[in-house]
Amino acid sequence: MDEQRIWAPWRIGYMAGDDDRPTEPAPQPNAWQPGADEGCFLCRAAAQYEQSDTANKQNLVVAVGQQTCVVLNRYPYTNGHLLVAPLRHVAALDELSPEEHLETMQTLAGFSELLTGLIRAQGFNVGLNLGGVAGAGLPGHLHWHLVPRWEGDNNFMPTVAGARCIGQSLEAVWDAITEAIV
Repeated sequence: MDEQRIWAPWRIGYMAGDDDRPTEPAPQPNAWQPGADEGCFLCRAAAQYEQSDTANKQNLVVAVGQQTCVVLNRYPYTNGHLLVAPLRHVAALDELSPEEHLETMQTLAGFSELLTGLIRAQGFNVGLNLGGVAGAGLPGHLHWHLVPRWEGDNNFMPTVAGARCIGQSLEAVWDAITEAIV
């Protein structure tokens, strides 16, 4: 068997529990959403910025609606892994307004359709972890995971090496998605 190397260098910070990626200084928001937690990356993504294009790319925001924002997962399970979150910092489903519930579901449906065409996803896992004990990495701000899937996308890497292979950089997928929704 020929040995192949699959590189995913941005994953090491996550796997090691120590994310030391060099970054540009974070842009400062002009305005936060009401009730925002300034330490929450989703609240930072939902904030308003003077130079929104630069801030959106740095915060991996691909879309902002009236009630929701869509962000690329910085540590994706698969290519195109998105997070869909309400703009408001809320932790429980019963805290969402009917408008937030509706827009969240419509956004998940719309991005499922977009990713089916854009990256030829053949299916999706849609997940929501409610609370830290349920696996929520950010238990204070609800967010749904939209994870594109393909026939045969499970391979030996997660089992043998404890790693997943992502075939496209976050910057390239951000560019593709934002160009597709304009």
